[in-house]
Amino acid sequence: MKVDRLVGIIMTLLNRGRVGAGELAEMFEVSSRTIYRDIDEINMAGIPVRSLSGVGGGFEIMPEYKVDKSVFSTGDLSAILTGLSQLSNMVEEGELANVLAKVRSFVPADRARDIEIKASRIHVDLSPWTGNQNIRPYLQRIKTAIEGHRLLSFEYIAHHGNKTGRRVEPYQLVLKGGHWYFYGYCRGRKDHRLFRLSRMLNLEMEGETFLPRELQKPVLEFEELLERARTEVKIRIHRSVLDRVLEFCDYDHFLPDGDQHYIVDFPFVENEYYYDILLSFGDKCECLSPPSVRTGMRERIEGIAAIYREEGPRPVGGELLPDKGAEGQKDGRRS
Repeated sequence: MKVDRLVGIIMTLLNRGRVGAGELAEMFEVSSRTIYRDIDEINMAGIPVRSLSGVGGGFEIMPEYKVDKSVFSTGDLSAILTGLSQLSNMVEEGELANVLAKVRSFVPADRARDIEIKASRIHVDLSPWTGNQNIRPYLQRIKTAIEGHRLLSFEYIAHHGNKTGRRVEPYQLVLKGGHWYFYGYCRGRKDHRLFRLSRMLNLEMEGETFLPRELQKPVLEFEELLERARTEVKIRIHRSVLDRVLEFCDYDHFLPDGDQHYIVDFPFVENEYYYDILLSFGDKCECLSPPSVRTGMRERIEGIAAIYREEGPRPVGGELLPDKGAEGQKDGRRS
């Protein structure tokens, strides 16, 4: 949001003094031209920001200026508090409490209740429902490593289950599509890489430090790439999975087929990830076309069925797993 960026620029200048346009542009991931426009708007709002040229130049708030609490509207303060509060489940409480206390110092007593109500209308919880519980401690460990320029070592599970050891210089934490990543320079691959935290094992912060190299921004927007690779498949689904299919395409792509089914134009890329999505709908989904994807679905389903054709389970470590269902029947209990 633009207001968040404007407030962020103001707080940065208040805390750090003079900051260059290029550094601000990189910090807020916008162009230098956008930063200049933002500075003009901040000046128009009554906060005097001056520009100094030459070596060591940049923008700074006039030294004699004191921030008037009335500069921030109820909506501004609500937006800031909402954003900060929603990080509470992923950031150490002590660190966040300090930031929140500073922001709340701008809240006039006569507007405190109104701002509290507005801020409570949106709740964002970044912690997972279930699954990998290492995410939160890993976030803090990576954050500490970034601040101290400390090398990280870990095992990484990449595509097709390949596990490799990595030593990485960390530079940035990234939240994208509901998943946490960190961006760094992998010494083994001799290149910048984006690592998903849920695929990391045995993360350790080493004692070795490193000199930061020039940061290459991670590529986070894949829309253009996906548009080139994506096609549409036609599927027939039962209405019981309608809510789940809606997570992947608009309702405009649904055509009723009787009382219980829909025909759907489903966005699809020819890879295992998208086949897994279709398979996750089970027998409530049938791929109608194109023939190549329908064949691919059949081959994968037959592969799954082959696992269960045997009477008993496959041997594990040379021994058969006990049939718990049979044991439960012997003693009169259900497993």
